[in-house]
Amino acid sequence: MHEEWKGLSLAELIDLLEPVPEPGPISMTPQTMGWVWLGLVLLVLGAALVGMFFRRWRRDAYRRAALAELGNIAQDASSLAHLVRRTALAAYPRSAVASLFGDRWLTFLDEAYGGSGFSNGPGKVLATAPYQEEPVGEPLRLLVKEWIKRHRRERSDD
Repeated sequence: MHEEWKGLSLAELIDLLEPVPEPGPISMTPQTMGWVWLGLVLLVLGAALVGMFFRRWRRDAYRRAALAELGNIAQDASSLAHLVRRTALAAYPRSAVASLFGDRWLTFLDEAYGGSGFSNGPGKVLATAPYQEEPVGEPLRLLVKEWIKRHRRERSDD
């Protein structure tokens, strides 16, 4: 021990210690190429997911428009029948939808969403609705709303 340290208290000896040096700043850049590749893969996957979401959102614009129109539609079955026909024409090829009427039309609507509310329920009115005025009941409105939301769209290259 040095002579100048003799007779000093513990607190005075501690004050003579040199302070611990501060560590340098931590780099935020990846240290290995594996992290760079992982970052690039995650970036590409994120961009693909955003692109898929945007395509689906744009592809389903006709559904949002039909649901908005359903809220403002008149209280007659004829208006509902026209809305369902226009929605079906937006989702399916014209050749598959335009020629359907009567029971074939109702069967098509049932098959498109996986139910039986058109052939065997309140949707039967839609087969004759364009030709005669009938009031719209709440079960028919709910069935049309459900069909607009749930029908399976035919795949296309859009």
